[in-house]
Amino acid sequence: MDIVFRGIFVFFFLYVLMRMMGRRELSSLEPFDLILLIVLGDAVQQGLTQDDYSLTGAFLAIGTIAILQLAVSYANFRFPKLRPVLDGEPIVVVQDGKPIEKNLRRERVTIEDLAAAARRQNIATIADVQWAVMETSGAISFIKKPGSESA
Repeated sequence: MDIVFRGIFVFFFLYVLMRMMGRRELSSLEPFDLILLIVLGDAVQQGLTQDDYSLTGAFLAIGTIAILQLAVSYANFRFPKLRPVLDGEPIVVVQDGKPIEKNLRRERVTIEDLAAAARRQNIATIADVQWAVMETSGAISFIKKPGSESA
């Protein structure tokens, strides 16, 4: 039962930690970010199971975290008012071709990162963007200005 309680505590700790760290798409992770996630996973495993290497202990830890994730997912689906707390809200980062510095700083996104994301969507310059929105997943959605001819 101790593993279940540790699993609950670790789940909520990681959930809050990930919300504080900000939004990043998995595809935009730097090598150091990936290494940090692996180290974090190992540290979490040690905290969850301590010296319990049994199959039962592993099932309890994994099952607890899986059930909590399902519960959070269901709450997100069932109670729309909880969505901003659980997932965050989309944030406008460009309006009428001008980056919104305050929102970029809040999400720790540089102008260079923004420009690179635009180029990946075949948008030559930020000036060609009517709106850019950082979605809750970390992806940036771009809406071109009417009549812009970026290719």
